[in-house]
Amino acid sequence: MSVHSTSPQFKDNAHAALHDVQLQRALSNVRVGFIEKRAKAAGKLPEFEALRDSARDIKDHVLAHLDLYLEAYIAKVEASGGIVHFARDAAEARAIVTDICREKGARTVTKGKSMISEEIGLNDHLAAAGIEPVETDLGEYIIQLRHETPSHIIAPAVHVNASQVEEDFRRAHTHLDAARDLSEPVNLLTEARGVLRERFLAADVGITGANFLVAETGTSIIVTNEGNGDLTQILPKTHVVLASIEKLVPTLEDASQLLRVLARSATGQELSVYTTFTTGPRRPEDPDGPESYHVVLIDNGRSSMLGTEFEEMLRCIRCGACMNHCPVYHAVGGHAYGWVYPGPMGAVLTPSLIGVDKGGHLPNASTFCGRCESVCPVRIPLPKLMRHWREREFERHLSPATVRSGIAAWAFFARRPALYRLATRVSMNLLAFAGRRKGGTKGRFAWLPFAGGWTEHRDFPAPQGGTFQERFARERAGRSGETGATAPASSRAA
Repeated sequence: MSVHSTSPQFKDNAHAALHDVQLQRALSNVRVGFIEKRAKAAGKLPEFEALRDSARDIKDHVLAHLDLYLEAYIAKVEASGGIVHFARDAAEARAIVTDICREKGARTVTKGKSMISEEIGLNDHLAAAGIEPVETDLGEYIIQLRHETPSHIIAPAVHVNASQVEEDFRRAHTHLDAARDLSEPVNLLTEARGVLRERFLAADVGITGANFLVAETGTSIIVTNEGNGDLTQILPKTHVVLASIEKLVPTLEDASQLLRVLARSATGQELSVYTTFTTGPRRPEDPDGPESYHVVLIDNGRSSMLGTEFEEMLRCIRCGACMNHCPVYHAVGGHAYGWVYPGPMGAVLTPSLIGVDKGGHLPNASTFCGRCESVCPVRIPLPKLMRHWREREFERHLSPATVRSGIAAWAFFARRPALYRLATRVSMNLLAFAGRRKGGTKGRFAWLPFAGGWTEHRDFPAPQGGTFQERFARERAGRSGETGATAPASSRAA
C-alpha cells in the first residue's frame, strides 16, 4: 500500500458523508449531468454497443498476451530515443521518478492528472525530497490547495463548490489583489490559468499519466479538456510518463476504437478537447518538445490479478461511468471509499491492490442494481467481481460476526425446504399482522429486530401476508388450469 487507506472505516466515512450538507449538494451535479450527457452521446452513435464489444475484446486480447506487447512497446520507445523503467511496486516507482528529477536538477515539477501518481503517493514523496509538484489540471490543482485527494477519477474536485474554491484561491494566491472579484466561475478559471502559466514556464520536469500506450509505435496517449497535459509534456526539458502495465493496446487503430467509447462514457463528448499522441523525445526537426523522455511502467499488484477471477477488472479505461451511475456513490461521494479509486470500480480494484483485509468493506457498498455493468464501455461485470470479493471476505472470516451468523442461520433453513417454507410462512404472517395493526394493509415499521441498519434511515414496508413461494405456486396452478380449460379438443384427446 502506497498511501494511507481509510477503506476499513467505510461505514464511518459514509455516515459522515451522508450528514455533510455541502457534499450532498455537490453530488447532485453527478446525479444529473454525467448520466444525461452519456445517454445522449451513446444514443447518437448507432454502433456504440458494437464498439463496446470491440473494446472489451481488444483489452482481453492484450491481457492474454501482455508480456509480448510489453516487449514490443519497450522496443519501440527505445528505438525512438526514450527510456523505459519498470517498477514492481509503488516504492520503486517513486524512487525512479525522484532519481530522474534529481538527475535533471529539478526543483519544480508540473503534473497532468494521473490516478496512478495518486496510487503511488508521488506528490508527498517528491515534496519530501525537496521537489515541488504542481498539479495543472484545474480540479487537481484545487484539491492540492485543499490538501485533499480526488473524489472522482475524472472530476477530482466534484465535491467542492465555487465559494469554497474562492476561499482557497484567496488563501493561496496572496500575491494578487485582495479586492479582486472572484464571484463568477470564469474569474476563478482566469486566475488559475494565470497562476499556472508561470508554473508551466518554470518547470524542470513534466509528469503525465497515459490513457493508452500503443505497442505498435511506442506512443503514449492522453486525453484532456484543458490542454494542461500538452503544456506539461512540451515545455519542460524532461517528460516522464507514468502508466500501469494494463494501459497497453496493440495498434493505433485499436486505440482509436477505445477513444470512441472513452469520452462518450466519461463526459458525454464525442472526443475530449485534446487527444495528444507522444512518441519519444524531441527530434532535430521538431519545433518544441522535451529533450529526454522516460516511461515508468508500474505493476503494483496488477500482474497478480492476471489469470484470476479479477483479471476482467484490468480492462478498465478509467472513464468513471460506473460511479456516475452508482446510487451508492451518489449518496456518499468518493472520499468515503477511503483510497484512490471510488465507486464500483474502486470496490473491485482496491481490494485487489491493497488487500481484502483493508478494502473488504467496499464490495459490500453496492445495491447490485447492475447499472455500473450496463454502462461500462469495456463491459466489466462489476457486480460479479464484487460478489467474488464478498466470498473471499467471508472465507477469511473478515465479515462481521453478525453477518456470518445470519448467513449460517439462513443456510440451515435453506438446506431444509419444508422447515424453510414453514418458517417463512409464519414470519410473513406475523409481520403482516403487526403491519396491519400499525396502519392497515400498507403499514410500515420504523424499527425491527436485527434490521436496525435499514430502519435507522428508512421505514421497512410490512408484507401483505403469504410468501413468494406460496404466491408462485398459486399462480402456476392458475396458469395450468387456464391452459387445460382452453386447450383444443385434439390436444385433450391426445
